[in-house]
Amino acid sequence: MEIAGKKVLVVGLGKTGRALVHFLLRQGASVTVSEKKTEAELGRKAKNWKRKGVRLETDGHRLPTFLEADIIVPSPGAASIPELNAAKKAGARIMSEIELAYHFLRGRVVGITGTNGKSTTATLAYKILKEAGRKAYLAGNIGTPLIAYAEKSRDDHIFVTEISSFQLEHIDRFRAFMSVFLNISQNHLDWHGSFENYFNAKKRLVLAQDEGGIAILNRDDPLVWPLAKEARATVFSFSTRRKVERGCAVSGDWILLAGQKQTKLMKTAEIPLRGLHNQENVMAAALIGHCLGVPAGLMRRSIRTFSGLEHRLEKVLSYGRVDYINDSKATTVDATIKAIESFDKKIILILGGRDKGADFTLLRKPVRGKVKKVILVGEAREKIRNALRGVAPMEDASTLRQAVSLASASARPGEVVLLAPACTSFDMFKNFEARGRVFKKEVRRLAQAFQGKKA
Repeated sequence: MEIAGKKVLVVGLGKTGRALVHFLLRQGASVTVSEKKTEAELGRKAKNWKRKGVRLETDGHRLPTFLEADIIVPSPGAASIPELNAAKKAGARIMSEIELAYHFLRGRVVGITGTNGKSTTATLAYKILKEAGRKAYLAGNIGTPLIAYAEKSRDDHIFVTEISSFQLEHIDRFRAFMSVFLNISQNHLDWHGSFENYFNAKKRLVLAQDEGGIAILNRDDPLVWPLAKEARATVFSFSTRRKVERGCAVSGDWILLAGQKQTKLMKTAEIPLRGLHNQENVMAAALIGHCLGVPAGLMRRSIRTFSGLEHRLEKVLSYGRVDYINDSKATTVDATIKAIESFDKKIILILGGRDKGADFTLLRKPVRGKVKKVILVGEAREKIRNALRGVAPMEDASTLRQAVSLASASARPGEVVLLAPACTSFDMFKNFEARGRVFKKEVRRLAQAFQGKKA
């Protein structure tokens, strides 16, 4: 693909946008950036980009800029803006960052998608491959943008890549050597417009593969598994409920690798992560390693020493015999349900934030059985209140500090305070990481006060 001299528009100057601009400049493209932030908000960075020859459009997007571009590359999450849709209708060539990277990338891409578990699976798979001596790199939303590896990539490189529906929306020639589809549930309906559109974008990772590829699918997901009949790639599956012919499954206390022969990978009790969904994540990561020739013994060692990711069912601390758990990454209803199901103790649950078009009534059953009290925060609290009315006691909080205090006051020894919001954080915080850090700070503040009283 020749892009020297082409007019390329990058939409958004976040982490991916910056990597794109660096790559495009080195390739000799004429680069324009359209950014909704003002030049003052960008600060010194704006001057630096201009000195490098970038045309910088700030304080919103302008349609003429989009219409005059030869190629438009939207950053993840920026692709729903009306100017982009108008340019697409006018015939502009729009490609995602992973599509552009694919034209220049050597090596093999392991693409991981799904509604929940992508980051955990990608990070664990990378750990397995790296510790087995493979030349593996963590890419995509959880790591470095794939485009940043393109120029120095080699044939023996493996890029374990977390891939979102936004990125898959604008692929054409992109082909993952190995695709992993973990699960599917309602998410990003505010962006895609419907669950059908969201699912169709996700499916493209698997359906784009050719006969030489490998597809790893969740055998227990009633929407994901039918893709096995449509896929041209060789299909492996993972399941916590049933035997599989080729893949990975739970049998009694063991996780087994199944194929021409059956191999015991490890006991489920050895998995350091909480919850049935993390058994699925471990099996998916193990299948990645298995398909790339990593022996079971090496994988077992890597899995045993995997401590999980920050903000994913992360135990902050215990005080007063109450466990405080940070699952700020639970930005979907399904992720919150999985978090609730991970505990056999009564839960005081902190819910709320910015809604993505979710159906919160799906929480009624799990909340009724296990949640002692719900603390509501953020823009979506009225919608959540209406969805859960009559299921559990609910109380409002105007800040996360107040939410933690109210939850702590309601908790008794042997119970759990769980932040699993089922919403994005953007009404109150920059991202879910910032929300999780504030939660942990407030928990530690209360714990210190508790210790002070005891002293």
